Amino acid sequence: MIIRPKVRGFVCVTAHPTGCAVNVQEQIDYVNTQATIEGGPKNVLILGASTGYGLSSRIAAAFGCGANTLGVFFERPSERGRTASPGWYNSVAFEKQAKAAGLYASSINGDAFSNDIKVQAIDRIKADMGKIDLVIYSLAAPRRADPETGEVYRSTLKPIGSNYSNKYLDTDKKTIQMAELEAATDEDIRNTVKVMGGEDWELWIQALKNADLLADGCKTVAYDYIGPKITWPIYKEGTIGRAKLDLRRAKKAINQTLNSIDGAAHIAVNKAVVTQASSAIPGVNLYITILFKIMKERGGHEGCTEQMSRLFRDRLYNGSEVPVDELGLIRMDDWEMGEAIQSAVGDIWPRIETDTVDEMTDFVGYQQEFLRLFGFGVDGVDYEAEVEPEVE
Repeated sequence: MIIRPKVRGFVCVTAHPTGCAVNVQEQIDYVNTQATIEGGPKNVLILGASTGYGLSSRIAAAFGCGANTLGVFFERPSERGRTASPGWYNSVAFEKQAKAAGLYASSINGDAFSNDIKVQAIDRIKADMGKIDLVIYSLAAPRRADPETGEVYRSTLKPIGSNYSNKYLDTDKKTIQMAELEAATDEDIRNTVKVMGGEDWELWIQALKNADLLADGCKTVAYDYIGPKITWPIYKEGTIGRAKLDLRRAKKAINQTLNSIDGAAHIAVNKAVVTQASSAIPGVNLYITILFKIMKERGGHEGCTEQMSRLFRDRLYNGSEVPVDELGLIRMDDWEMGEAIQSAVGDIWPRIETDTVDEMTDFVGYQQEFLRLFGFGVDGVDYEAEVEPEVE
């Protein structure tokens, strides 16, 4: 069948297997241009391994360090002529390339929050890999079922304390609109912390530790985002921000768990990039289009793969201590949050209107990156050719 993008709001409901495969190959090619990371991990578990920072972390581990990788994700295979999710196609392409390079690569598709998937992962690691020396936690989901009680929690994207109003970019119409969000209830906050906080990260590390599958000196890293002050009411100071505070609580608890094996837990605060999640956050998509224009003009712009390669090379495995800020966080957003960059964003933000979107933002680049998430707009792919949507 010929597969074309079908965008509905902030989501594209189709994905192109060839485009996704080429996109993965381009990320691998970039990592292969970098020198092998000396002292890097050899057995890596990536939770949330199919898209975005999780996928790029898996590529950096495998092709930058020569690591064996086990990826856990929850993706939809194709069925009855419907395309698979892009994460499914990404993972198929990654495994194919990793195995061609002589690397062990295995995947588990299922609910990573569940006890069953934790057991499956532990069994796979015992059978195939040996002890794990790096665990990447990159899960992002709208809901989570408590593995013990079965209670289902749903995250929300709301401000805390008062209602919220700010600009956002309607990407369908290319217009500047105003977003209005009601303040979160106590239940909204609690539910969001249960889904997006650090509890599940703790459960994974404890399960691996109990199974004696963590190597001496094991590292684990979870991902975070802080962003600029103009988005703080909806992000850093909202329900998501409250969940990220719980992630920091979990980091301290995990460090105590890992103390006996000289391990360490870290949180990496990453740069803003185009993802399905960021596209849906009011204000953030507009900020990203402005940020991209400025950083591309001034230098320092990175996608997921460039940033994860830098995380592995310059921070986690630099031959010395992992550099952190005063809060103990690895700041991969350091270039984004530089004073000159943020000053330039702050200058544009209050002046931007619908008729200046093209002039003041990288709207074209944003749209291109969004479609690439689903395998569209990738150079060298013939989108008029018939393609088989079912890929095992």
